[in-house]
Amino acid sequence: MKQLLEFLGVFLLFQGAVGLLHELTGTLRGWGLVQRLGFLDGHELYASVALTVLACALFAAVRSRRAD
Repeated sequence: MKQLLEFLGVFLLFQGAVGLLHELTGTLRGWGLVQRLGFLDGHELYASVALTVLACALFAAVRSRRAD
């Protein structure tokens, strides 16, 4: 379970970083999942930040479970 959460965290962190990089510089077109979702039109920057924060929360949750 921990490995699944870590993998999901890495995936979300990658998607958030690619989305932020695309929104701020215009590069990496077609790499991000956020840009492909039509219902996020106009809110891609916020969605990318949310993915990055969610990834950090997942990493914190996995780390706290290891302490038990």
